[in-house]
Amino acid sequence: MTRNRSVGDDERAIDGGGTDTDYDVVETPVLVIGAGAAGARTAISLAENGVLPLVIGKRGHGDAHTTWAAGGINAALGSRDLEDSPAIHAADTLNEGHFLNDPAGVETVTDVMSDRIRELEEWGTPFNTTDDGAVEQRYFGAQSFRRTCFVGDRTGEAILETLIGKAQELGVPYRENVQITKLLSDGERVYGALGYDMENGSYRCFRAGAVVLAAGGYSAVYDRHSSRDEENNGDGPALAYDAGARLMDAEFVQFHPTGMVGERYGEQWEGRLVTEAVRGEGGYLFNAEGERFMERYSPEQMELDARDVVARAIAREIAENRGTENGGVYLDISHREQSFIKERLPSMYERFAELGVDLAEEPVEVAPTAHYSMGGVDIDFETGETGVEGLYAVGETTAGIHGANRLGGNSLAETVALGKIVGDHLAEEGFADLPALPASQKRLAEEHFAGLEAMAGEGSEDPEHLIEELGDLLETYAGILREEGGLSEGLDALADLRERAGDLAGGERTSRSFEYAVDLGFSLTVAEAVLRGARERRESRGAHFRTDFEGKREEWRRNLLYERSLEGMSLETRVPGEPSSAIQEALDAGYELDYHQLE
Repeated sequence: MTRNRSVGDDERAIDGGGTDTDYDVVETPVLVIGAGAAGARTAISLAENGVLPLVIGKRGHGDAHTTWAAGGINAALGSRDLEDSPAIHAADTLNEGHFLNDPAGVETVTDVMSDRIRELEEWGTPFNTTDDGAVEQRYFGAQSFRRTCFVGDRTGEAILETLIGKAQELGVPYRENVQITKLLSDGERVYGALGYDMENGSYRCFRAGAVVLAAGGYSAVYDRHSSRDEENNGDGPALAYDAGARLMDAEFVQFHPTGMVGERYGEQWEGRLVTEAVRGEGGYLFNAEGERFMERYSPEQMELDARDVVARAIAREIAENRGTENGGVYLDISHREQSFIKERLPSMYERFAELGVDLAEEPVEVAPTAHYSMGGVDIDFETGETGVEGLYAVGETTAGIHGANRLGGNSLAETVALGKIVGDHLAEEGFADLPALPASQKRLAEEHFAGLEAMAGEGSEDPEHLIEELGDLLETYAGILREEGGLSEGLDALADLRERAGDLAGGERTSRSFEYAVDLGFSLTVAEAVLRGARERRESRGAHFRTDFEGKREEWRRNLLYERSLEGMSLETRVPGEPSSAIQEALDAGYELDYHQLE
């Protein structure tokens, strides 16, 4: 059901052209933007229901950010702890999210995760297993029981390989190395998307009955982050916002406690993730004075407390001059046998071995790194709908499941759980007949392509340098610790940077510079949302910590919503829903990890 046709001069005139810009038109019932686990699982569900979508990826097939989700995927299987249940999984998720999560959405995910794991296992994901053949499970931070399923420490990569294999088996069409730059939308309905081929520079207009955004989050907007530089730049949320959808909770950015730091690793590894599985398998954190400092901050849960707690503890140790010369602390799992580390953490062992470090013999240096964005597009978790007709979102592009802080192992869970739900819903709706394209949308396409042409000109500003400045700006004003004066200064600096971004030297469309120019536009949108939301939220909750408003405030148990208006970015609030009786019962029971079971 996917058709591609080149647009010639006569047809361009009929389409309301008036420019010399050539572009190809591709028609598909459903366009999926993003080829990671969320996009792949959505496409599989559509294909299984007889609808072949078109999946678009910025990189080669299989080269998506999902592969960096190393540690595991959560499901209350009870392989190790029979007491665990989906309700307790949901309770842990709400606790970790400081009750800003959408409770119904959380329950939707946790209730189906056992089925999703069995499905992945059936499709070929080689999960580690117990001696009796059950899917093995390990501890992850802030979880009451061992519920994180894993494939060594390459879980995301293994799951994505499985999903891609299944999608290929079903004949799902895929286009790689295509950058989507704008959605065709009048604010009420979406009609498709615009972009360009990153290999040859040609323009593309994708006409679709429905568009699914599965393009990731925005943690890479920060200078120090765990993503590759060309990923998680805010594409998904920014595209949705520009199309008329609302964003939510953008101020909540998770700083993973353990990103690589230190000159010995080289610049390419700065900020890259050292998976939580290292701590889940018993790794200790020490400061430069040899103290196991988590005893001061969390004597009960130690290194496996919530990510925001551990990240702030490390930041404080560094700020109080108990960090290493490279601005980090030590993560040490050398008390475990080498054979155990190689079996349970093979990728980590190999990575550090190649850098001259034996995990079985010595510690590694780590420091907090921007890792995950809890904020994103506001959606209906029963359907994936955004409020703009025909526009859907799934995965890290969305907000609501994780609240103020994400439970480790829940990102992969969200992708496969909601990917199936969104795909099933889209298949039921049916999008075989494309809506007529209004003249205003034809003009929008022509104007947008003309704007991309202008961006490729010889401006005075280097896009890469502006992206670096933006990363520094967010690290300085909206990092782990925030306060009102700094956030206001950050917004002023952002306005200046945005003005300079109007004179970019983008270069050829096949160049990395042009890609940076496109990414910068997305990143400026989400950076404004982060700064505005962080200034508006006058409390400290989860990953958002205000030094001038320490502690949670009940009146701020509200979600912040961001909407595009004639005056710019407007903010309003909404009270989250209440958990079901089953989840409330699990919350009242007060389940909690006993870290010392590991010792």
